[in-house]
Amino acid sequence: MLDALDKELLKAVADLEDIPKGAYNIRKNGKLLTRANSANISIDSNADGTGIVVAIAPGTVNESVHIPVILSQAGLYDVVYNSFLIGENADVTIVAGCGIHCGTESPEGHAGIHEFRVGRGARVKYVEKHYAAGKGSGKRSLNPTTKVFLEEGAQVEMELTQIGGVDEADRLNEATLEASSMLMIMERVLTEKGQTAISRNDIKLAGTDSRANMISRSVIKGDSKQNFYATIEALAKCFGHIECDAIIMDNGTNETIPALKAMHPDAELTHEASIGKIANEQLMKLMSLGLSYDDAVNRIIQGFLK
Repeated sequence: MLDALDKELLKAVADLEDIPKGAYNIRKNGKLLTRANSANISIDSNADGTGIVVAIAPGTVNESVHIPVILSQAGLYDVVYNSFLIGENADVTIVAGCGIHCGTESPEGHAGIHEFRVGRGARVKYVEKHYAAGKGSGKRSLNPTTKVFLEEGAQVEMELTQIGGVDEADRLNEATLEASSMLMIMERVLTEKGQTAISRNDIKLAGTDSRANMISRSVIKGDSKQNFYATIEALAKCFGHIECDAIIMDNGTNETIPALKAMHPDAELTHEASIGKIANEQLMKLMSLGLSYDDAVNRIIQGFLK
């Protein structure tokens, strides 16, 4: 069912060697490749056939669902709208991501719109990786949108990674948090050559004692460009933090704009931002241990993006 190229892409974006156990939905070149449900997790096509609805039963624990997308069809720009309904007190992991293999001069791309509705007391870990490869010269585009709605006491941890080869990326993250809920976003992006990446984040702390932490790590190489925008709006007694750090190499450019909006007197909002180059002291220390210049640079970048 999976050819060698499929397996390569699935390994890169979802750490899968083959078809996973449990619930999964694998999409290839704009169509369903294979799907399975579990006792507590159901996956169905939505009403208009533009995506899927993943329903996780209340109280489900220690289960995962994989929903990767792989593309290798020249000229295809795939758009999907996926909904996730997470029942109260569930504790699950959702593994997404998109892998593109471009072998021609024609562009290939994917736009995944994911909407999460997380029930009271539920916990979700969401892992999404983006990756593109292939010897073709066509533009590889990945433009995800993530919308998260957290009910009282819900917790969501998001790991968002762009690990290489993507020529153009435009990401939008939106979240609304009710009382005592918590959101953690960790974003890692690497660009090189003439690639561009935009990350836009809009977080609304609507409930008392809600908490949000947005962390971004960017490495900008070659002539690439990255822009990072993040806004936290506080409507109640709450805590929010934005932390964005970028390493620029070669002729890369970066624009970073964190914004804090306190609309309640008991809101506590903070941010940190830094843009810079790799310190010579770090390079010299690693090179003194026998690493080449390139190996030392790669070691520093890997550590920064962890």
